[in-house]
Amino acid sequence: MNLFDDDQEGFGRPPKRTRPRTKDRPDYSSLPLGRVVGIDRGRYRCVVDSVPVTAAKARALGRKSVIVGDVVRLDSDVSGDEGTLARIAEVEERHTVLLRSADDVDSIERPIVANANQVVIVTALADPPPRVGMIDRILVAAYDAGLTPVLALTKTDLGSPAEILSDYGPLDVEMYELQPDCDLGPFREALRDKVSVFVGHSGVGKSTLVNALIPSAERVTGEVNDVTGRGRHTSTSAVALELPGGGWVVDTPGVRSFGLSHIEPEHILAAFSDLAAIAEDCPRGCTHMADESACALDAAVESGVLPRARLDSFRRLNPLALSHG
Repeated sequence: MNLFDDDQEGFGRPPKRTRPRTKDRPDYSSLPLGRVVGIDRGRYRCVVDSVPVTAAKARALGRKSVIVGDVVRLDSDVSGDEGTLARIAEVEERHTVLLRSADDVDSIERPIVANANQVVIVTALADPPPRVGMIDRILVAAYDAGLTPVLALTKTDLGSPAEILSDYGPLDVEMYELQPDCDLGPFREALRDKVSVFVGHSGVGKSTLVNALIPSAERVTGEVNDVTGRGRHTSTSAVALELPGGGWVVDTPGVRSFGLSHIEPEHILAAFSDLAAIAEDCPRGCTHMADESACALDAAVESGVLPRARLDSFRRLNPLALSHG
């Protein structure tokens, strides 16, 4: 036997595969479509042709690639029978995504919901009192995402809506005054056949409002702390619920901050077509704030073309102003 012979030769790592990778992606277009209505510990609650289906996610999609509101392609068992599990194979292109960051220095975008049409900003007029800064920030996020904002003023039996109506009237935002046992007909009509995401800080009555709109929802509600004036988080994750008569409501957990670090001021200007048209005459780099000496928006106010209240309201929503507010 040769001293240099290796009797272990051939027992090492298996040789690398030489099969070339293909660039052809699988075609999932024939798979059934479902809407993601909830997420719980790695399981995705979907609705396929009105049938509730539980699904896992394909590993290739990544950790945070599926959110509530997504329209997805499902394979495996989509019967919805007890004990069955479908698989999310593909996420359809999103039409809209509502985002926020944790604060104004956090560059990480945190998606809230996909494919919504409008954002319903729920704010109480008392217990807890309204936080105008929070309303402004959610408005900015809505405009940036291309969503229609709606203001739902709750507990109007405990406080006056006059100040809120004055602040947001110049922005042409639809507003609804709501209180216990009120007629929800006009508000319900504003939600019909749309996907509406309810956003607001804790204790303002989002879940109570959802229960009034959808009695079968049975969303848990909580009380406001008498000492801090803050509500308790009763919704722990976003959930989409189908409205009787058409449309969807997405109930979300209460938020205590709404960062706007991911939003550019020009995106907000684009949401106001009348102001955007005037601002075309602004000098390059104009921030459209009050300290700009040659802003065309100020000239439009002076000439009577633009109401001062509308410009003031717009400037309040400028991310540059909010980040220093």
